[in-house]
Amino acid sequence: MQATPPVSRSTDERRGRADRRRRAFWSVFYGSFNPRRRTPPRRLGDSRFHSLDWYSAHLLAAALGILLLSVADAFLTLILLQQGAAEVNPFMALLIYRGVAVFAALKLGITSASIILMVVLARYRFMRVIQVTWVLYGVLVVYASLIGYEIWLLKGPVALPIL
Repeated sequence: MQATPPVSRSTDERRGRADRRRRAFWSVFYGSFNPRRRTPPRRLGDSRFHSLDWYSAHLLAAALGILLLSVADAFLTLILLQQGAAEVNPFMALLIYRGVAVFAALKLGITSASIILMVVLARYRFMRVIQVTWVLYGVLVVYASLIGYEIWLLKGPVALPIL
């Protein structure tokens, strides 16, 4: 019985000249136009978290709608504060009185980060009850209602409700 000689790794090397993992910008650009993961894997036991490359267009529409309504909310809040209203949210009140730029930047930053997280987790269930996509739609409806309320306050009497 003859033992086979150990195979040298240098002769079996099949990699190309450049390591593809070092081209981060190219990978993001190429993956944006040629996505591979549009659905979770077929085998559910592979992993608990399934990342995707491609998301539905309705999630983009909902995310952009929430961001635009968030900007409108910040703008209308500042107008209402100039007319004598008071900010009910204590965290946002602290930010507003520190500076308008800090308030706007953190409001949009927190909203953007939350939306990105919800889009990434859109296929999962929040507290194992409701799909995160529906939570995203719920946030959109709540923001639209808030904008409607703020517009109503602008048209209504000067005496604004204060909690």
